[in-house]
Amino acid sequence: MVFKRILRTSVKVFLPLLLGGLLFWFLYRKMNFGEIWDIIRHGVRYDILLFSLFFGLIANIVRAYRWGLLVDSLGERFKTSNLVYAVLGNYAINFVLPRVGEVWRCGIITKYEKISFSKLLGTLVIDRMTDTLIVGLVTLLIFFFHFDFFSNFFARNPALVDSVQEQLSSAWLYIALALLVLGVWFTFARLSHLTLVQKTKGLLRNVWEGMKSVWLMEHKVRFLVQTFFIWALYFLFFYVTFFAFDFTKGLGLGIGLIAFTMSSIAVGAPVQGGIGAWHFMVIATLVSFGVKESDAAAFALVVHTTQSVWTALCGLFGIAALPLANKEKSSDIPI
Repeated sequence: MVFKRILRTSVKVFLPLLLGGLLFWFLYRKMNFGEIWDIIRHGVRYDILLFSLFFGLIANIVRAYRWGLLVDSLGERFKTSNLVYAVLGNYAINFVLPRVGEVWRCGIITKYEKISFSKLLGTLVIDRMTDTLIVGLVTLLIFFFHFDFFSNFFARNPALVDSVQEQLSSAWLYIALALLVLGVWFTFARLSHLTLVQKTKGLLRNVWEGMKSVWLMEHKVRFLVQTFFIWALYFLFFYVTFFAFDFTKGLGLGIGLIAFTMSSIAVGAPVQGGIGAWHFMVIATLVSFGVKESDAAAFALVVHTTQSVWTALCGLFGIAALPLANKEKSSDIPI
């Protein structure tokens, strides 16, 4: 049993890391590392990079306050500092186990604030759906106003188009979806008398209650304003780094927004910190606007590494601060 648990955890950690590492290796295997190393040593304004990091930290703190609006609509009392520490820790956990940080975030708030885990999970669904919607809308706007960029991007990377077409044309995809829907219907319609199914129904009911929190929220305008600030700060977290390199500082706000959007899409890849996928998107975007490939590779390597280390350090601080700030709390976890 212990061996199986260790094996399962190892697969969850190392398989995504392996996939991201392979993509990273594929991207950099033919790069001129002499040129990249020269840029790292002499071509980066590290003071500007350090300045950019504070925008990322502030964005995540605002994200915690926005999540607090959703949790507050459940009628629960909580310490805002706990939400801040949990959101920061969320990202450190994701560097080890992709997407597990979100579940950990809900679990740790349940532990210290005694709020239903499943209801918190519902608020988290709304939290992430809002972000996905923002990225989708920005991508759509860029698609309409910069169609030439996407046309050139896919022309330079035909393997992406071929992969998507292959997946969508596969009959197995639709068979799997049909079996999934049939399996869910059969479980809840024909096996509802089973204890496990009843507990699952209760869990989903609580998740739905948490999701409804957005409609019950008193401060919807504040939620929208905070959402705008989160993404404006994330953009500055990325765009300010353009001014740390001679070959990107003159590209302009529009290209910065396109590169930021493409990098945000890459973060959705199920690998630690978007490694490999983030580099690919940023390098391909910068090259599309005339940046030399080795320069673009140096930019992606330096910026991603710096931001990842900073995010992980902030996350470790949040994880360490939680038990210290809640010494008086017990560890009972309500469902």
